[in-house]
Amino acid sequence: MSAPHTIEPSYDIVFAGGGTAALIVATRLATAFPDLKIAVLESGPGVKGKFEHTTPGLYISHLAPTSKTAQFYFSKPSPGIGNRDLVVPSGMCVGGGSSINFMLYNRCSASDYDDWETKYGNKAWGSKNLIPLLQKAETYDIEPTKVSHGDSGPLHVTYGGDVFDIGKQYIDIGSKFEKDRPQSDEGSGFTADSINKFFQMPKWINKDGIRSDVAHYYYYNLEFKNLAVFDGVRVNRVLVTNGTATGVEYLFDKRVHEGASQDLKIVSASKLVVVSAGAMGSPLILERSGIGRKDILNKFNIPVVQELPGVGENYQDHPAVFTPYYADPETNTMDAIFRGDADFVAKVIPQYKKDRTGWLATNGVDAICKMRPHPDEVAQLGPEFKKYWDEVLKDYPDKPLFILMATGGSPGDAPAEPTKKFICHNTFLSYAASRGYLHISSTDLYANPDFDCGFFTDPADIAAVRWGYKKAREIFRRLPMYRGPRLAAHPQFPAGSPAAWDPEEKGPVAFDAPVFTYTKEDDEAIDKFSRDVVITSWHSLGTCAMKPRDQNGVVDSSLNVYGIKNLKVADLSIPPSNVHSNTYATAIAVGEKAATIIAEELGGKV
Repeated sequence: MSAPHTIEPSYDIVFAGGGTAALIVATRLATAFPDLKIAVLESGPGVKGKFEHTTPGLYISHLAPTSKTAQFYFSKPSPGIGNRDLVVPSGMCVGGGSSINFMLYNRCSASDYDDWETKYGNKAWGSKNLIPLLQKAETYDIEPTKVSHGDSGPLHVTYGGDVFDIGKQYIDIGSKFEKDRPQSDEGSGFTADSINKFFQMPKWINKDGIRSDVAHYYYYNLEFKNLAVFDGVRVNRVLVTNGTATGVEYLFDKRVHEGASQDLKIVSASKLVVVSAGAMGSPLILERSGIGRKDILNKFNIPVVQELPGVGENYQDHPAVFTPYYADPETNTMDAIFRGDADFVAKVIPQYKKDRTGWLATNGVDAICKMRPHPDEVAQLGPEFKKYWDEVLKDYPDKPLFILMATGGSPGDAPAEPTKKFICHNTFLSYAASRGYLHISSTDLYANPDFDCGFFTDPADIAAVRWGYKKAREIFRRLPMYRGPRLAAHPQFPAGSPAAWDPEEKGPVAFDAPVFTYTKEDDEAIDKFSRDVVITSWHSLGTCAMKPRDQNGVVDSSLNVYGIKNLKVADLSIPPSNVHSNTYATAIAVGEKAATIIAEELGGKV
C-alpha cells in the first residue's frame, strides 16, 4: 500500500497532535508568518464537512465503542470507582475535542486563571491576560454587547436551534426551591455573580445550527499555502539531539489508514516541535521520547533524555454522577438519538436541513446551576469536607463546588428502556481534591497506558457529590414533567429508610412537600452508588503541568519543556490546577496564548 500522505522531510514547526489548541496555534502562526512552513500530525481522521461532526445532535455517536474519532483510555480498577474499569474518551480527530464534544459554552472563574499566575508563578497567565484571548476567539450571538464576551471571533455561541422543556422547568423550579439561588441571564461571566444562579445554557453552536469547532472555523474555512495538516499520523516520540528537539518520529495510524505500513518515519523541525496531543496523549509522547520519571523510562529501556518526574502526574478531571428520572412521555428528549434509533434520526433530518432547528440542532442540555454552599450549608457536607472548603473554596466566592446540569434524555438509560423517555441530572465536581496519573505501559504506541483516574480517593470529593445528589433529587421531584425515578440507577437505601423512594411516586410532589432526611446508612448508600456509577466529564487536564520544576512542573510559563530546547507543550495537559467548567474554552485560551508566545519569540505577533 502506498503512503496515505506525502510528508516532506522537514518543516520549520511540527505539531505532534492536531486538536483544539494545536489548530489554533498553527493557523494563527501560518497567517501571521506566511514564510513559515508548518506541519500538523494528527493521529485521528479528518472531519471536513462530515455530517456527524457538524450536526450538534449527533455528538453522542462519537462516544460509541466503535468510534474512530475518539481514543478510549481505561483507568485501572480501584475502590474509589467501585473496582471497575472506568473509560475516559479523548478526541482523536482533526480539531480534537472541539469536533466531538458536547458543545457546552461554560467558562471558568477568573480566579482559576489567576491561580495559575499567582500560585504557580506563571507570569501573564492570569485572567487579565486570558479573558481577552477568549473574547478574541468568540462571537457571542446571544448578546454581543455583553462586557465579558466577544463579538467578532471565529467561534459562534447561541442557545442552539431548540430548547427543551426540561431546561425551562429546571430553571423555574430550581430558582424558586433553592434558597438565594435565583435565575440569571449570565452564567459564564468569570465572577461570583455567575455562582449560585440558575441559567439557560449557551452552546458552541452557530446561528445556522452548526457546531462551532476549531477544525471548521480556524482551519477548513481558510486557505493556507504554508500549513499542512495530516490526518491518521501518530507520533511516537520527539527526537532530541544534544538537548535540542530536532523533529519527530511517526507512523501512519492503522485505525485510520487500514493496511498502512507500521514502519516508523522521521520529519525534521528546524525551529520548533510543539507537542499538542492532549492531557492523555502528550505525557505518553514525552515518556517515549525519554522525558519523564527515570524509573518508568528505565523499565522500558528508554534512554533518559531529561528526567522530569512530573510527566504524567497531576491528572485531573471533573468526576460526574448522572441520575436518571422518567419523564412525561409527551415531552421532547434526546433519548431516541442517544439509543441510536436510525429511523428517528432519518425522520428529523429534513427539519434540520430545512431550517436548522429541532433535535439535531441542539444537545439537549439547556439549564445548569454553578452551586456552592452558603456558609450555613457547609456543615451539611460533614467534617471530611471542612478542610477542603477552608483550603480551596472558602475565600474564593467565584468558585463553585460543583455544577448541576439538567439534560433532556439519558445516554446510559435510553437503550435499556426504549419505550420510555428520561430526564437526567448530572452533578460534576468542579475542583476534585483527588489526583491520578498516566504513564506508558509499554513502548507500543497503541497500548493502553498505566492509568489511574484517582476519582474519590479523597473523602472530600465523595462528600461533595453526596450533597449534590440530595440537592438534585429534591429539584427534580418537583418538576412538572417528572414521572418518578429509575430506581435501578439510584442509591439502594436500606429498607425502612426515611430516604427511600416511594414506589408509588409517579409524578411531581407538591412544591412544599417535606424534603428527605438521611441517616448515616443512607449517606453510605449514596457514597457506594456514587463510586459505582461515577464517570468522566471528558475534561482531562494537568499531566504536563506548567509549574516550577522543583514542584514537579514539566513546562515553564513560555511552555518550554524543562531542559530541552525548541520543544514546547501546548494543550490541556499544561494547566497546573483545575478550572471549574467545561474545558473547551480553556483549551481555546491555551491555544491563543501559545500562539502569542511563539509569535513573540519569532519576532512578530498574531
